[in-house]
Amino acid sequence: MTKKILAFAASNSRQSINKKLVTYAANQVSDAKVTLLDLNDFEMPIYSIDREKESGIHELAHKFKALIKETDGVIISFAEHNGAYSAAFKNIFDWISRLGKDVWESKPMLLMATSPGGRGGKTVLEIALNRFQLANKNTIASFSLPFFKENFAGENGITDELFLQEFKIKLATFEEAIVPFENVEG
Repeated sequence: MTKKILAFAASNSRQSINKKLVTYAANQVSDAKVTLLDLNDFEMPIYSIDREKESGIHELAHKFKALIKETDGVIISFAEHNGAYSAAFKNIFDWISRLGKDVWESKPMLLMATSPGGRGGKTVLEIALNRFQLANKNTIASFSLPFFKENFAGENGITDELFLQEFKIKLATFEEAIVPFENVEG
């Protein structure tokens, strides 16, 4: 059965290296139909409880949440802005979190990060992993790629053999947890 994969970079940069990494990763999932999102398509007013009370939950939050519900697994690659999520991602996360405690619908996840530097976005990746594990009891694999320009090359993807092997292990963990929606009884 074909797996439905939802993938996006948690960045609104048009030249995002995290978008390159998440696109590469999603295309490595076997027998998959990939939906690659651009956070710019989900730009909403900054979340506030007052705005929610006045106008309700933004329609784009409902659309984003529906995409999560319709998928079998989620892949995210996080841009690190000042040691945390990008404002673009955090705002979407704030809006969709108002649509239920299980923000990610208990879907298996592959969380990644990359950066030009030696930590490879590990700080934001740790924040995301710690936060998402509180609500999502399904498999959450994680991978960090430091020195993006030195370790990633366009269509070839991850070029460093050790990082590539680590990535393949994390990807396999993610794939093993995926149960295509059509196979779920109910």
